[in-house]
Amino acid sequence: MDRRSFIRTSAVGAGAAMLAAPAVAQGNITWRMVTTWPKNFPGLGVGAQRLADRITAASGGRLTVQVYSAGELVPPLQSLDAVIDGTAEMSHGAAYYWQNKSPALSFFTGVPYGMTSRELTAWMRYMGGQEIWDEIYDQFGVQGFLSGDTGTQAGGWFKNELTGVDSVKGLRFRTPGLGGRVWEKLGATVTNMAAGEIFQALQSGTLDAAEFVGPYNDLALGFYQVCKNYYFPSFVEPGLATELVVDKKKYQALPDDLQAIIRDVSQAEYDQVASDFYANDPRALQTLVNDHGVNIRQFPEEILKTGATAAAEIMTSLRESDDPLVKKTAESFIDAFRIVRTRSKTTDGAYVTARETYFEI
Repeated sequence: MDRRSFIRTSAVGAGAAMLAAPAVAQGNITWRMVTTWPKNFPGLGVGAQRLADRITAASGGRLTVQVYSAGELVPPLQSLDAVIDGTAEMSHGAAYYWQNKSPALSFFTGVPYGMTSRELTAWMRYMGGQEIWDEIYDQFGVQGFLSGDTGTQAGGWFKNELTGVDSVKGLRFRTPGLGGRVWEKLGATVTNMAAGEIFQALQSGTLDAAEFVGPYNDLALGFYQVCKNYYFPSFVEPGLATELVVDKKKYQALPDDLQAIIRDVSQAEYDQVASDFYANDPRALQTLVNDHGVNIRQFPEEILKTGATAAAEIMTSLRESDDPLVKKTAESFIDAFRIVRTRSKTTDGAYVTARETYFEI
């Protein structure tokens, strides 16, 4: 896919002012979904559009969802605010983008050295995570649903090879959420920016390094044109989830079957997006290596160890937070993590180790 084909965005402001309120005709409703993703963006933008289309189809058109890609209605990192202020009824993004509203929101996207995607959904669906998330978002009048899963992400693109913690100091690095705080503790200067802005920042020298998701997205974004050192795996985003956020009052005013469609399609898309990434990340990685000369590297042990120490310090500080909801979220996450990681270690991890050691076909 040509990187430029989905990075183009349209002007914001005038378009928003011209949009009318949601249409209601013959019992049908039209809702607007704003996203943080470029149009036709692999996995994530495509997933947002597919989610909207599935809601529209499952409801027989009674609830039609119109998708606005990053910048078409509001700037990408203002999509949640658009739902809060009523500009849109839905947003599609990642909860850790809004950590300035509550640090607790980072727990629902990706936590350094934290849960994998399977572990995260266990916490969310069966161990109280969704209920705490609801409590946080109640403060803003919105409702969140997990809507996509990238799995464990890539660690990022670096112009220069990393030799240890000293090579991180002063590095200008695009990376969001709690992971960004870990990299800051390692000495990097961290910023967050939307997907469509990263390539230009790398090319101009504003950034020295960047991480987004993984090969499927990163190939389309063209990072290989500027950086050749691609590090695996991410130790700060082990199980990233995207979210669908809806205006809670409007959601609760819907008939029960339409509420169920939104909830159930979001859950189905969480699994669908995961399959998309598992199928296409390896293919994209082959292209990056074979066609574009990208060097696949692993982080030096010093960075992994120092990053783990930083992650534990951040987690402890959140657990000791004066904000009751941040403290409650951290405690719930940690309690669930201690339980679910035992299965990952004794079953999943042990199996993968045995397969890699003994089985070839």
